[in-house]
Amino acid sequence: MQILSWNVQWCCGLDGLADPARIVRHALAMGEGAGTGGIDVLCLQEVAVGHGGLAGAPGDQLAQLQALLPGWQLFFAATTDGFDASGQRRSFGNVVASRLPVAEVAQHRLPWLAEAAVVSMPRGCLVVTVRDPALGLVRVMCTHLEYHSASQRMAQVQALRAVHAEALAQLQALPGTAAAATPFTTPVHTPHAVLCGDFNLHAGEPAYAALVAALADGSALWHDSWPLLHGSAPQPPTFCLFDRTWGPAPVACDFALVSDSLRSHVRAWHSDSATQLSDHQPVLLTLA
Repeated sequence: MQILSWNVQWCCGLDGLADPARIVRHALAMGEGAGTGGIDVLCLQEVAVGHGGLAGAPGDQLAQLQALLPGWQLFFAATTDGFDASGQRRSFGNVVASRLPVAEVAQHRLPWLAEAAVVSMPRGCLVVTVRDPALGLVRVMCTHLEYHSASQRMAQVQALRAVHAEALAQLQALPGTAAAATPFTTPVHTPHAVLCGDFNLHAGEPAYAALVAALADGSALWHDSWPLLHGSAPQPPTFCLFDRTWGPAPVACDFALVSDSLRSHVRAWHSDSATQLSDHQPVLLTLA
C-alpha cells in the first residue's frame, strides 16, 4: 500500500504557476517509480477553491483534481470556508483521494486557541478509512498544523493523539449494533492508522516528542515511519529547500506516522528533494 502526502501550496510551484495537473502527474510518477503498483491514497494539504487572490490565481482545485483522477474517490475537508465581500465562496483545506474502496469518512476540527495578535487559521484532520487487499481496513489521516504558534501546534498534536486513542478505545468496547438503515449503524473499526501531513514542526520540538510519546504501558500511539527504517539518521528536509521565505534553512516538517499495529508493516519511505512544484517536498510511504 502506497500513501503519498504533499503540502501542495494550492498547487502553486516556485515558478508562480498554479497547476493541479502537474502535481498529479508528479505524484503518480513517484508511485510508479517505487515499483509497487502505484499510489493507492493521495493526501494533499493546502488545496484551494475560489481563492483567486492567491499567487497563481487558483480556480476550483477540487473539481480539477477530480477530473485528473478518474475512477478515484476524492474527499475535501475545508478548514476555512466562507465568503468574501463580493459573495464569492472561498474554501481551503485538505484532500484525500483514494483508488482503494472507501469504508468511512470523518472530519475532526483541531483546537484553535485564542491568541491575541497571533496570525493563525482553523486546522483540521480528514480521516478516510480504506480497504486494502492485504492490510484490511486502514484509517488514513491527513492533517496540517498551525505554523505561527507553538502552543497551538502542541494542542493540535494532543488532539490528534486523542482521536486515535478514541478509535482504539472504540475497538476494545464496540458500540451496540443498530439496523443498517439508521444513523446508529456501527461504523467500521480498525487499529490500523496512518497520520500524515505538514506538521509545521521539526523532530527537535516538544510537540514532536509529545506526538510520538509512549503511553504508561510503554506502547506508543504513533511511530514516525522514517526512524523505524533509518534509526537516528536525520530525515531529509521537506521544506525551505529552495525558497527561504518561511525559514532560514531546510527543515523536515512533513511526516508519515503509523499506528502501533502497522509498525512492522513499514517497508519504504521516499521523498523527492528535487521538485519545485510546491514549497514543500512530497513524502511517499510504502506499507507491506
